[in-house]
Amino acid sequence: MIKKTNVRTKSRIISLARKPLVIDGNHLTIEDIREFVCNQNMFVEVSSTAYERVQKGKRFLDLEADRGRILYGINTGFGPMASHIINSDQMAELQENLIRSHAVGMGEPIPDEYVLATMIVRLNTLAKGFSGVSLELIRQLEIFITHRIIPIVPEHGAVGTSGDLVQLAHIALALIGEGEVRHHGIRRSTSDVLAELGITPHMLQLKEGLALINGTSAMTGVATHVSAHANRLLSVSVRLGALALEVVDAFDDSISEYLHIIRPHRGQGMIARVLRSIVSSSQLLKNRDTFKKSGVMKSKVEEINEEVQEVYSLRCIPQILGPIFDTFKKVRGEVEIEMNSVTDNPIIEWEHKKFLHGGNFHGDYIATGMDQLKAAMTKLTMLAERRTNFFLHDAVNQRFPPFMNLQTPGLTLGLQGLQFVATSTTAQSQSLAFPHTIHSIPTNGDNQDVVSMGFEAAMFAAHVAENAYIVLAIELITLAQAVDYLNIEQKLSRESRMLFRVLRDIFPKITEDRVIVHELPLVTRLLKETSTLDIDWNL
Repeated sequence: MIKKTNVRTKSRIISLARKPLVIDGNHLTIEDIREFVCNQNMFVEVSSTAYERVQKGKRFLDLEADRGRILYGINTGFGPMASHIINSDQMAELQENLIRSHAVGMGEPIPDEYVLATMIVRLNTLAKGFSGVSLELIRQLEIFITHRIIPIVPEHGAVGTSGDLVQLAHIALALIGEGEVRHHGIRRSTSDVLAELGITPHMLQLKEGLALINGTSAMTGVATHVSAHANRLLSVSVRLGALALEVVDAFDDSISEYLHIIRPHRGQGMIARVLRSIVSSSQLLKNRDTFKKSGVMKSKVEEINEEVQEVYSLRCIPQILGPIFDTFKKVRGEVEIEMNSVTDNPIIEWEHKKFLHGGNFHGDYIATGMDQLKAAMTKLTMLAERRTNFFLHDAVNQRFPPFMNLQTPGLTLGLQGLQFVATSTTAQSQSLAFPHTIHSIPTNGDNQDVVSMGFEAAMFAAHVAENAYIVLAIELITLAQAVDYLNIEQKLSRESRMLFRVLRDIFPKITEDRVIVHELPLVTRLLKETSTLDIDWNL
């Protein structure tokens, strides 16, 4: 076993009371990353087994380099310049040049939680032991992550093939003491922060610049957050669907067990099952068996006042959200596979004494998954927008005041203005949902002739998720107005009543028109951060 020592920083003293996130290269999950990002009392620790693998890979790489073997990116140039052989005394300089030349991203910095997730994913990849890096580099990443030293990573620059070269180069730049970082929320020079903490900048060794930036860790880091939000959004959408069914006194056969058994898609059946569970304590849904003609018909055809079937946004919730559930589950699995994969090049296959040149850095799994996810989240958003329109459009619902106006229609406007926000936000997501992975443009002297655009796809998916929270928040506000109008809180199911109450605790009903712009973020935050809204999909 390798004894892990730490002589490179005087400040890394880990309290036994703190919780470790153990990195071993094989078992990292989305929940691990989300917990670490949210819990300041956690630190990362690479397992001893992983340290042993890293050391074996490093020894093999150093041995082969000493033998004069031509090794891509180690003693050769990069990409189209791979035929240029580098002298042994310039190999460290080559790695530094790679980092500095690629740390050229532009635009706004991506959120800190995305950068932190990216660093954790990259550490996990390097811990698999097939990248040829040193133990010192592994420890440097541990220190940065544990201390929440967050490199400033601009949003523009990645094409997602050879990985997220530009974004990851900004992280690598910070590891060697250059560029800028955010620490305790303050943007500062990296060198100043490291000096203050007593951390020594890392000196790049053979292949380490390439190992740090060659791979899909940035797009995967963003994808971990998008996947987690997608799960929350689906949970909220199902809860709002259940509440909507209760508010309109819907018939219960649209979510009946047998209806979905005879069309046995997994997601459809799961959504229907959860809906049945939520509304099981409701006093509002109607049974179809009690819906009969009354009296003797006076003519051959008579019109009744009751609806025989609800509109699709109410009646087809399992059929619409079912494939979304299946998509979310599929993509989530692919993201977790990527998190625990080797994605750089060449691979140091020390067990069989080989160097493998390939394309594991190509981001199409994440790119395709994020395109699928943002399309599914957009459809979820469209469902919320259409239900909102149903409740606000009195000529369509024929039971509520226009725009859910609880005061004086004409003088007061209710939720009329808020609907514009739902409409415009949904329309933006519809544009963003166009698959970005098909926007491949050759680059790098046509060496990278088919690229993934995975990082951009993930960022667009994150934007669609933010939009979805806005539209779902507006739907929740609308449904709560309907509950107040009908005075049916006590007849709601237990779970719908809980949802109604947590909203009303932060957002009072709208009677007189008031400025609500500062209240609306509280509702989106409620949907994002209230863990009790999550649904147990193992019901």
